[in-house]
Amino acid sequence: MATIDDVRRIASALPRAVERLVRDRVKFNVGRIVFLALSRDERVMGFAFPREERAHLVAAEPEKFLMPLPADERYQWVRVRLAAVDERELRELVTDAWRMCVPKKVASAYDEEHAEAPG
Repeated sequence: MATIDDVRRIASALPRAVERLVRDRVKFNVGRIVFLALSRDERVMGFAFPREERAHLVAAEPEKFLMPLPADERYQWVRVRLAAVDERELRELVTDAWRMCVPKKVASAYDEEHAEAPG
């Protein structure tokens, strides 16, 4: 089960990511772009995700993923129940959401730095 502490640790380590508190909600931005946000009760995390793929993601695992709230449907956004993911999956979701918001050269440099050594 992932927690807000896991989200903070993962997101804060990403280049250019900044944590903000907006209307009592924790959000992470790259510049002015929000790439993830936690619900007020910290049980659900919204994150950047390709709009054209979200219905498939939610349909494949409805116990884990949720469509965005109606006010967020116009954005490339989807939500996940934190209790339904482990740290490895959370890291992948957060990092992929961040990649959607940073320049490609920043994401490429991060990927090179964090590539696993063959072995």
